Amino acid sequence: MIIRTAVRPRGLAAMSPERRREIASKGGRTSQSRGTAHQWTPEEASAAGKKGSARYARRRVETADLA
Repeated sequence: MIIRTAVRPRGLAAMSPERRREIASKGGRTSQSRGTAHQWTPEEASAAGKKGSARYARRRVETADLA
């Protein structure tokens, strides 16, 4: 016999929004102070946009072929 218990949120889902925001803020400040935070250059952003657009276009063609 399987006894089911109430499912309760775990981890971040169990925390208040204020506590989650506090943890996220600490992570952002730490990465900035360590110099490991990433900031996009215009060239990187352009390359990422082109990559995403190409993937989207390929998916549209594949989906159209199925119809």
